[in-house]
Amino acid sequence: MKYLFSAVLLLACTAASANLCENGQRQSPINIVVTSRQPLPPLEFNYHPAALKIADDGHTVRVRFAKGSTLRIGKERYTLQQFHFHTPGGDRIAGEEFPMAAHLLHKSQSGQLLALVVLFRSGAENPLLTTLLPLIPARADGDHTHPDVSVDAMRLLPPIQSYYRYTGSLTASPCTEGVDWIVMKQPLELSPAQLARYRKRYADNGRAVQPLHQRVVLESP
Repeated sequence: MKYLFSAVLLLACTAASANLCENGQRQSPINIVVTSRQPLPPLEFNYHPAALKIADDGHTVRVRFAKGSTLRIGKERYTLQQFHFHTPGGDRIAGEEFPMAAHLLHKSQSGQLLALVVLFRSGAENPLLTTLLPLIPARADGDHTHPDVSVDAMRLLPPIQSYYRYTGSLTASPCTEGVDWIVMKQPLELSPAQLARYRKRYADNGRAVQPLHQRVVLESP
């Protein structure tokens, strides 16, 4: 009976997750078109260089951080957990689709998740990707640490740090809602050769844009 109950519970949780991915009302990514411009608090980054800890998770390249790098927004402080990449970029601005995005995932002390999105346009070679692409592990076999290679998440931030903010979700199952989304307004650049090299290794993993469902997208000046 215990095993039967566990199996039923697992099936129910799986069904609930699938239902949320298909029918959730606050899903990510979105197409940012209409916004409410407000005097939002500045993004106060306190990221620190760290030894590179990189992994191939089977879908993208993922760089993890120990505690120490933080983002403060108003009174709330979030700790940087990791960043990874999506192709195409997912979130759109006024219908524009971007070839790549970096997602920098954070968590507050209370457990609130925050995804900070940096979009990329095709253009000049990106210095951080120049460092990372040759070091992607050959297999999806966990983290690889490179003590002699320093990675600084500040290099993923655009010079102009105005942003959009909305309430969204995880972009993969179980598509958990209630995640804070910060989308930087100024894109970075990567070269066509860098994008081609990344896509040669990974299939596109960007989720399609989701309905807004009356959500308000806030915009900083």
